[in-house]
Amino acid sequence: MSMKATIRQVDSVIVVDISGRITLGEGCAQLRELVRDQLAKGNKRVLINLADVSYIDSSGTGELVSAYTAVSNQGGQLKLLKLTKKVHDLLQITKLYTVFDIHDDEAKGIASFEKS
Repeated sequence: MSMKATIRQVDSVIVVDISGRITLGEGCAQLRELVRDQLAKGNKRVLINLADVSYIDSSGTGELVSAYTAVSNQGGQLKLLKLTKKVHDLLQITKLYTVFDIHDDEAKGIASFEKS
């Protein structure tokens, strides 16, 4: 199963619901395009919902870091929401858990943008 993404706006935050696999090739390219499109539209508050992501490979992890960097360089913020156990463990092992602002509750994740 490849990656699928839906985009919705909640207040001033773009919520990206991702399902499937973020892997080398189509998944990574799709994620990259999606983030670049939002930045081009001036949307600099991005919350990526990973609740339905079954697998992320090293390229997918790199793409999340790349997206985070791209948004940060534009003066925005990218945060993660509802990590699955596999994704949580991956971010712990790679020490990326300390880089990303991660939330388990969507409302709290959205509210965290207002505070910063």
